[in-house]
Amino acid sequence: MNTIDLSIPVAEVVDQHPEVLDLLVELGFTPLANPLMRQTLGRTVSIAQGAKMKGIDLNQIVNSLKWNGYDIKGEANVRR
Repeated sequence: MNTIDLSIPVAEVVDQHPEVLDLLVELGFTPLANPLMRQTLGRTVSIAQGAKMKGIDLNQIVNSLKWNGYDIKGEANVRR
């Protein structure tokens, strides 16, 4: 199933959906391109938290993921 939960760590999302890595990097999650950063910071920071840290509009991330065929979980629980 192509469901992405915004509340789980980014590294876990990438483990479940490796193809989403390039999309997240394009959206501004540039540290994820570095495997070391993915294994350290990526294990504790969710997509929602990372968006806030990087100043990326969460709506843009959600819309891009949906456009690429993903269902989004946890969208209503994220503070924007």
